Amino acid sequence: MAQPPATTLPTDDTPARRSFSPRAAAAVALAVLLMLALTVAVLRLVERTAHREAAAAVTQRALTAAQFNVATLRRDLEKHRALPFVLAQDPDLKTALATGDPQRLAALNRKLETLAAGTGASVIYAVDRRGLAVASSNWRGPDSFVGENYAFRPYYQGAMAGGAAEHFALGTISRRPGLYLSHRLDDAGGQPVGVVVVKVEFPALEEDWAHLAEPVFVTNSDGVVLLTSEPGWRFRSLVPLGEAAAEQLRRSLQFGDATFAPLPIRPFAAAPASKPLVSGDEVRADVPGHPAGDSYLHVALPVPSTHWTFHLLAPSRAERTGIAARMQAQALVVLLLAYIAIATAVYARRRLRRHNAQQAAIRAELTARVQARTAELQAANDQLRAEMEERRQAELRLHAAQEELVQANKLTFLGQIAAGVAHEINQPVAAIRSYADNAGSYLERGEAEGARSSLVRIGALTERIGAITSQLRAFARKGSGAREPTPVDEAIEGALLLLGPRLRTQTVALVRSGDNGLHVQAERLRLEQVLVNLLQNALDAVAGRDDARIDIATHADGSRVRIEIADNGPGIAPEIVERLFTPFSTSKPEGMGLGLVISRDIVADFGGTLDTRPRGDAAGGGAIFTITLNSAP
Repeated sequence: MAQPPATTLPTDDTPARRSFSPRAAAAVALAVLLMLALTVAVLRLVERTAHREAAAAVTQRALTAAQFNVATLRRDLEKHRALPFVLAQDPDLKTALATGDPQRLAALNRKLETLAAGTGASVIYAVDRRGLAVASSNWRGPDSFVGENYAFRPYYQGAMAGGAAEHFALGTISRRPGLYLSHRLDDAGGQPVGVVVVKVEFPALEEDWAHLAEPVFVTNSDGVVLLTSEPGWRFRSLVPLGEAAAEQLRRSLQFGDATFAPLPIRPFAAAPASKPLVSGDEVRADVPGHPAGDSYLHVALPVPSTHWTFHLLAPSRAERTGIAARMQAQALVVLLLAYIAIATAVYARRRLRRHNAQQAAIRAELTARVQARTAELQAANDQLRAEMEERRQAELRLHAAQEELVQANKLTFLGQIAAGVAHEINQPVAAIRSYADNAGSYLERGEAEGARSSLVRIGALTERIGAITSQLRAFARKGSGAREPTPVDEAIEGALLLLGPRLRTQTVALVRSGDNGLHVQAERLRLEQVLVNLLQNALDAVAGRDDARIDIATHADGSRVRIEIADNGPGIAPEIVERLFTPFSTSKPEGMGLGLVISRDIVADFGGTLDTRPRGDAAGGGAIFTITLNSAP
């Protein structure tokens, strides 16, 4: 298709020079003031947006970190919670508490010592029904719990009353905080004999928290800090406690002589002093190692299966400043580009008007070209579809021709063996006639047993004729094309049955060897056709030899089955071997050169291969044809 000449757009490189009038100067000044006002307003809006975006980003990261740490804390708790329950079922522990036998208690001390070392528990100890510790894992140390009375402890009272209890407190002897997990032990009559207690401390967890960039701490339902990454915050209060409540906690000895001073955390903006902090609030806090009064986002999550709350203070000032600077820079760039775009648009508007007419003409020409090209492509597409349909029809005709060729080849085989089959049938027919005459004679003489014997033999001969004709009819039918598990031995027997007359008239030693009972993925009739073809060729090859021999061997080779047909004939000439499986290539004067080609195609349809090689063994020369097929269960 001829290409249209390039269209050159007119340009205006000589803009008109005009004087800058006072009115134009005033308009420019007004435009500059409007742009400055717009810029200031946009930067303030961006700053507020940046604050919200920074808060959302910091909150999301803080929530993710808090969820991970809560999961870690919960894992540590759950790891130790099962221990008191399991110990409460220990018969040795129950017996020692019930009897108070010194030897049993001494053995229990050693047992609890080993158990504490293996589970990572701080201390495991047993308390009798009076609240007296009678055995403990730390019985060897100077801070042994043995002999101490813990009847005043809530974890003892709760276990005795309800069966199990948990209590976080400061140790009265060790002066180290920890979680006490207790479970009551009952005797066979259901009467309590004591309480087993497991104390869990968290120094490793708090040490890991100390390396975090964000301060974290855990409070109980009263707001008292139990665990923290800041040692100075332990036993301080998230919310102010009344003097009465603080005094009650001190008398309980749960937290020793703690003063419960408020944490150095306060709302970011003015808020009522009594308003409690909630998750998501922005706060100011005095954190060691950080600027005093720095801003943080407070995130709080409940610790499942406890009355505790996990708190995390995520620094927000740097995030807020960074996001604000980035967004304001982006806004300035956008504004600058917008101002440039506006100025460019004003300048380009006049040029655009002149340009539109030329562009309209160009678009019209391009539209015509596209339509013409589209028509050409449509015609080419239609032609391609017609060629594809023609090719599909040709493939269908080729497939039909191949099927007819296979059937013709099969009928050719039938013609070759028809004379032998006729001779094979004539013998039993003549015998039937003779036995029928004999039966008539027996009946005339009244010898029923003789007649019955002749009739039985007539039936056997009839069955023999039926087997031969049935195999011929089956062989003559077209195959279904469906692959299925096919017994190899039955296919070989069927082929030998068809070739039986020739095998009996031609002196040939037929030897079968290898594995029996094999099955392959094939179609019985078409596999028999291949076997008949190969056996016919073998019989032709050994014709006229006094020591004629044909070997049929079957072998299982993993997921494949090999069927080998070997003869001791003269072999295949080298010039024939290279084109043996080429259509119309044959060494027989009367042959068409299609049998092996069809046989290889049939085997390929089964997913197998058909190959040949010289025999060259102790049996002499000759050729070996090997059928390799997929085995079937």
